[in-house]
Amino acid sequence: MMQTPQTYQIKLEGHLSPMWEAEFEGFTITLAENGITCLTGPVIDQAALHGLLRKIRDLGLPLVSVTRLDGKQTE
Repeated sequence: MMQTPQTYQIKLEGHLSPMWEAEFEGFTITLAENGITCLTGPVIDQAALHGLLRKIRDLGLPLVSVTRLDGKQTE
């Protein structure tokens, strides 16, 4: 059974440079004025979400929050 991807917003501390877009293919990277980077994009299932969070950890990026958007507007 194929699952419908859910849209997630992942907030990281600090601003990521454009070079990071290759690491997070399929995600939109938005830099907020408060020094937070927002990654927004589709995640197919919980295993993929955990893989993404593991990548963030392995890259040493400080995680601020993870939110499933479910059609809600981003900040």
